[in-house]
Amino acid sequence: MNILFMGTPDFAVPCLEALVKNNHDVVAVITQPDRPKGRGKKVLPPPVKAKANQLGIKVLQPKRIKDKENIEVIKNMNIDCIVVVAYGQILPKEILELPEKGCINVHASLLPKFRGAAPINWAIINGEKKTGITTMYMNEGLDTGDMILKEEVTIAKDMTASELHDILSVKGAKVLIETLKLIEINKAPRTPQNDSESSYAAMLNKDTGCIDWNNSAIKIYNLVRGLNSWPVAYTMYKGKKLKIWKCSIGELKSNEIPGKIIKVNKKGIFVATGDGVIVIDEIQFPNSRKMSVDEYIRGNTIETGIKLGV
Repeated sequence: MNILFMGTPDFAVPCLEALVKNNHDVVAVITQPDRPKGRGKKVLPPPVKAKANQLGIKVLQPKRIKDKENIEVIKNMNIDCIVVVAYGQILPKEILELPEKGCINVHASLLPKFRGAAPINWAIINGEKKTGITTMYMNEGLDTGDMILKEEVTIAKDMTASELHDILSVKGAKVLIETLKLIEINKAPRTPQNDSESSYAAMLNKDTGCIDWNNSAIKIYNLVRGLNSWPVAYTMYKGKKLKIWKCSIGELKSNEIPGKIIKVNKKGIFVATGDGVIVIDEIQFPNSRKMSVDEYIRGNTIETGIKLGV
């Protein structure tokens, strides 16, 4: 099939690679504009653009996909299907109705759960035991279209969002190719979503990572896992922002006030929570690299008795 691919981040790259490997003709790639990244604010291309350039595929980077001139460009393409994977802009009705075989989206959850921008993170933050990939026919709603295929993935109890992201990106490519095979022979199922079972995975920001030590140990543990590797959970230690990359649930019980540092040793920083103890394993202070607590305390001190938090 002649396909227009729309995607932006690392998550979408395996899907683009799979399309080419399975002999689909990717007519063009539409991705977000280059943007400044990192401390130096160097302008860098999105991962999908970098991969498309490597594969020799034409790349377009409109600021607003809904502008008339961009819609006209797509109308003039000879495409059978549009594949959308984490593109980052809402497609107008005019584009959704263009391809004969439809607009197909690869979404990183078991819809209708976790519709929205950050399904991988919120699945872990919410303590889900499983998630997966859903392909669907796109409509004007936010991830509300009829479902085509689903494939489940188990979330291990210590899995981070970064690790789950990598698993689902590969799984997404596999399910996409299976979906397109069914579409080509007009045998793709259409299963309407049950809106009463839906949930929303809101976009993340840096404030999402602020730890409330009054919460349960498991809730804090899931937050830390779910925000690794961005934006990373954090707390305040003596006025300094302390990022927490990894932690575990301690076996100790505590009657101390939530957020109080109970003890510190090479195993970690033991902190009281609303119902138990969290052991912080890996940290990062401002203008420093992330490191294990064991490594940090060899040359620095973390004081017991300090109450973490804003």
